[in-house]
Amino acid sequence: MKEQLEKIYESAQKDLSASCSIADVEEVRAKYLSRKGEFNEIKKNLKNLSDEDKRVVGSLANEITQKLEAAIRAKHSEFYKKELNEKLLTERIDVTLPGKYIPMGKTHPLTSTTNEIVEIFQSLGFSVVPQENSPEVETEYYNFDALNVPKDHPARDVQDTFYTEFAKNVVLRSQTSGAQIHAMEGKNPPIRVISPGRVYRNENINARKNNLFHQIEGLYVDKDITFGDLKGVLNEFIRIYFGASRPTRFRSSFFPFTEPSAEVDVQCIMCEGKGCRTCSGTGWLEVLGCGMVDPNVLRGVGIDPDVYTGFAFGMGVERLAMLKYAIDDIRLFFNNDERFLDQF
Repeated sequence: MKEQLEKIYESAQKDLSASCSIADVEEVRAKYLSRKGEFNEIKKNLKNLSDEDKRVVGSLANEITQKLEAAIRAKHSEFYKKELNEKLLTERIDVTLPGKYIPMGKTHPLTSTTNEIVEIFQSLGFSVVPQENSPEVETEYYNFDALNVPKDHPARDVQDTFYTEFAKNVVLRSQTSGAQIHAMEGKNPPIRVISPGRVYRNENINARKNNLFHQIEGLYVDKDITFGDLKGVLNEFIRIYFGASRPTRFRSSFFPFTEPSAEVDVQCIMCEGKGCRTCSGTGWLEVLGCGMVDPNVLRGVGIDPDVYTGFAFGMGVERLAMLKYAIDDIRLFFNNDERFLDQF
């Protein structure tokens, strides 16, 4: 059996010397050292030997096994390094070559405009209404009733407002003004908030109108708030947003939830007030609507209009972005044309 062990060892050495790859080395390992390998077959027959022969043959079998395992590891390591070097040579990367250009996404102009407006009003002491107090799917109560909009007002017609099928009197909000009702309910003044978000109206899409657009609503309620405070806040916003040289004007208007009401114009950015097609020759462009909160609105949310007054304003983000960047078609914001978006 000793001679048999030595012959098997010599045969294993020859096979190992003839190996040309890691796969060949693994075949040698399987042939001689696996559970069904030749050395294990001999070890299974040790039980048939005398105790003395068991010790001698067993010791020799273990010694040869250890030598063969060491030789296999050395050969495996040799081929591994060789194959790794060959792979590194064939797959070598020239790190001096320029990398591939991967275009990066950019902030959408409507998002950046919204962020800029929010930052300005935050610097003036306003906070942003929590999202749960400014839902896009709203009841008629918050979108119209609580804002003092009468039942027969044309804005409540299906030709102007999107009514949903979720439940009766549920609409896609047509203005962010409903957020001011949520902001005032169950709260005591002072209240100073803004609410940015998407709104929906049943409009024919053209260069100036879209059926989805973005607004920012503002509200300030406290004791002794006047129209002068409203003008001061909005003039400061316009000064920061458009620049100190941009003239403004307030024109009387009407909104059901404010009294008195006004619209704010800025000097036309296209013609610098000289008159052009964009401003219909007037030299002015409307940017927002505003006014003092109607006493009925305050009374409806449990705020005493004899003690507190307030102002509210609402502005279209698209309109402000168009005026600031001289964009003449609102549809450009929604077409996802990279040639347009890359400019921002």
